Amino acid sequence: MLVYELVQQGADEKIALYEKDAKYSYAQLKKKVGQYRNFLYAQGIRPTDNVGLFAKNSADFIFSYLAVVSLGGAVVPLNTMLTGREASFILADSQARYILTDKELQLNTGDIVSPPTQILIQNINEETSRVSYPAAPVIPMQETDPCVILYTSGTTGRPKGALLSHRNLITNAEAFSKVTEAAASDNTLCVLPMFHSFAWTCCVTTALYNGASITIVETFSPKEVIQTIREMGVTVVMGVPAMYSYYASLATPADLAGVRLFAAGGASLPLEILNSFYTKTGKKVIEGYGMSEASPAVAFNPLGATKPGSIGLPVPGVEVKIIAGDGRETVTGEIGEIIVKGPNVMLGYYGLPDETEEALRNGWLYTGDLAYKDEDGYIFIVDRKKDMVIVSGLNVYPREVEEIIYQHPVVQEAAVIGVPDKKRGETVRAFIVPKEGMQLNKKELLSFLKKNLASYKLPREIIEVGAMPKTATGKISKKDLRQLYNNLKYTES
Repeated sequence: MLVYELVQQGADEKIALYEKDAKYSYAQLKKKVGQYRNFLYAQGIRPTDNVGLFAKNSADFIFSYLAVVSLGGAVVPLNTMLTGREASFILADSQARYILTDKELQLNTGDIVSPPTQILIQNINEETSRVSYPAAPVIPMQETDPCVILYTSGTTGRPKGALLSHRNLITNAEAFSKVTEAAASDNTLCVLPMFHSFAWTCCVTTALYNGASITIVETFSPKEVIQTIREMGVTVVMGVPAMYSYYASLATPADLAGVRLFAAGGASLPLEILNSFYTKTGKKVIEGYGMSEASPAVAFNPLGATKPGSIGLPVPGVEVKIIAGDGRETVTGEIGEIIVKGPNVMLGYYGLPDETEEALRNGWLYTGDLAYKDEDGYIFIVDRKKDMVIVSGLNVYPREVEEIIYQHPVVQEAAVIGVPDKKRGETVRAFIVPKEGMQLNKKELLSFLKKNLASYKLPREIIEVGAMPKTATGKISKKDLRQLYNNLKYTES
């Protein structure tokens, strides 16, 4: 199956998409994608073109994406939080000839040899409502053809474009459908940003693959989202940890009674949030793991046999190994790097042969994530390899420190980073957002941590902030925290 063929999966009369002021049946979805397709072909989009897509969560995003790939093009989704400079880099790097956008972009044209033609999505809707464009030709395609280029966040160095095929995305949606027991009766909430692989595969593609419905929400506003879940009869909710913290605080059990599956990904889910959500609602949050280079789903907890704190088992068709620094497979309980093999693994990084060779070795994707397996084969994430802090030669995993901090009753959010230290190589710094209306006593918190952590793992400094910097998917941005810390030190000096 090819990605654009997902429109054929649902019954014609079944509602495919709900959004704030509109809804579309599968028959209407097919019609809209066809109209977009014909219009874009008339504008000059052809097979093998890379086409930027800059748009908020909407039915229009889905129409645009499916129309481009139906013409043999590859979509380059752009994070809607990017500046003109950042967007210009991605468009130049991907050699995008066109960009579909819901607003006119101010690009740094000096950074792009041949600036892409901007096509306003509003104009597509207006034109196709009054003009019937000639049918675009059928484009011969293979499942292994490129479908999308997903740019990584560029935590270290320049962003890289993970090139994924139709086969990558479809097999991953199929595998995710099995582990989540997806069905046509589902109504999946999509409030995660569609430009990100988590939302696109786990919310959009999986729902369409099963002929199910998608309830589209543009941005995450906790009270509005909870109301939407209740009023729209949402049955599947995907989210990042911060969202579940809000649900636990603001939702009533009745608000969430109709949801059969709450799933978390994008970042490690602190056990304190998982437990508070269960205490409040009586429902479990099922944790999984993925990355853009793997389309993204790699592992997920079986619905009937979850292990709190674990990311579960590999999804069907995907192999996962934990390897030590010398390349051998680790034993039970031993920490090593996650490597992944399967039909979901990317074709490579666009235009970067050396980086591709480094990431893909003998068919295995080296993730840079550290984990261990228990005696049942369940995988437990320890941390990102690059986030690990080495204090006097001893490994400190930020997640372990964060889990302890979250147990303190004053803490709403916590994040730990390593900073350079002349004597120890690195030391730990902790950023804390206190719960609303509560005062953070740093000495008392440190005393609490001393009872639970070895001395070398203790934060040398606790920094209170009003809010954590976050990525567009709601993950705490440690890159921005490091910058914030450097700015604080610079100001003090």
